[in-house]
Amino acid sequence: MNALEQELLGMICEVCKVAGGVPADFSPTAPLIGPESPLGIDSLDAVEIVFTVQNRYQVRINSEETSRQVLASLKTLAEFVDKNRQDGDGA
Repeated sequence: MNALEQELLGMICEVCKVAGGVPADFSPTAPLIGPESPLGIDSLDAVEIVFTVQNRYQVRINSEETSRQVLASLKTLAEFVDKNRQDGDGA
C-alpha cells in the first residue's frame, strides 16, 4: 500500500468505526463496500466516507455512479483523490 492508501484506510477505519481493525491480509484492491468487504463497510458507511473525503481532500464525488466507481476499492479511491484533490499535494 502507498502512503495515500494507508492514510485513507486509517480515515475509513476511524469514520466507520471498523470493528477488529484491518485484517492482516487486507488488499487495496479488495471490495471496499458491501458483503464482500473485508472491513464490513455498508452503504451507510459509504455516505460517511464520501462526506469525509470531500471535506478532507477538497474533491467532489458528484454522482451515484461516480461514487460507486470511486468506492469500488481502496485503490480506486486513492487514485481518484490523488488525481482530483486541490490542496497541492496531488500529482
